Amino acid sequence: MGVAVRDLEGRCALVTGAGSGIGRASALLLAARGARVGVLARSARDIHAVVAEIEAAEGEALPLVADVSDEAAMREAVERFMARFGRLDIVVANAGINGVWAPIDDLKPDEWDRTIAVNLRGTYLTLHLAIPHLKAAGGGSVVVVSSINGTRTFSTAGATAYAASKAAQLAMVQQLALELGRHRIRVNAVCPGLIATDIADSTIKRNQDLARVPVTWPEGDIPITGGKPGRAEDVAATIAFLASDAAAHITGSPVFIDGGQGLLR
Repeated sequence: MGVAVRDLEGRCALVTGAGSGIGRASALLLAARGARVGVLARSARDIHAVVAEIEAAEGEALPLVADVSDEAAMREAVERFMARFGRLDIVVANAGINGVWAPIDDLKPDEWDRTIAVNLRGTYLTLHLAIPHLKAAGGGSVVVVSSINGTRTFSTAGATAYAASKAAQLAMVQQLALELGRHRIRVNAVCPGLIATDIADSTIKRNQDLARVPVTWPEGDIPITGGKPGRAEDVAATIAFLASDAAAHITGSPVFIDGGQGLLR
């Protein structure tokens, strides 16, 4: 990856949703910067591919198969992580889904529940199980992957469950930044805009036009890239910064990584 700095040597990181997209890019970059990485996702095939890539670059990684909304599976995954690495310094709570985007009177209760379960309960379980180990290590860094949706923009038609989960994640970050500061644990959020990942492939869109407010955006609605989406690596670079000592005095902060997209909306 062309990364020379090894400022995370000796540290151990857990990355959820690490089989693809932002999670994959983050796991690869943290490993390249010297961290030993727990690569967690639901797909065994995806995480083994990421682990193989890390190991090919002479890094150290552990594949962990779990659904972040499943307490038993997450508890077992964290226990396996600790048995292998013995400490935990960095947590990247990235796992999430877009879920179903539909008008509120069309959105089914089970569709709402699934989005909240993965995005919000999953974040809760990740931190609930990880924080005791960060405390034991004498501190550390947590980075939650939120979104501009629900925090800066509200223009994605029908994305009520998604936006609510992302707003709640940011509230958790700011609450926990204060609560955990005495333990030298920093808690921050990254809020990406449109990023070139495969998350959109699993998004279910239904009757969005019934919830959409018509508006015409300026041509190229991501100003800094002329309308092109950002890269997962752009988000990973910020995550690695927040995980490092270079961000030692930053906590409770959202970092918007959207190329200015949210300012238009």
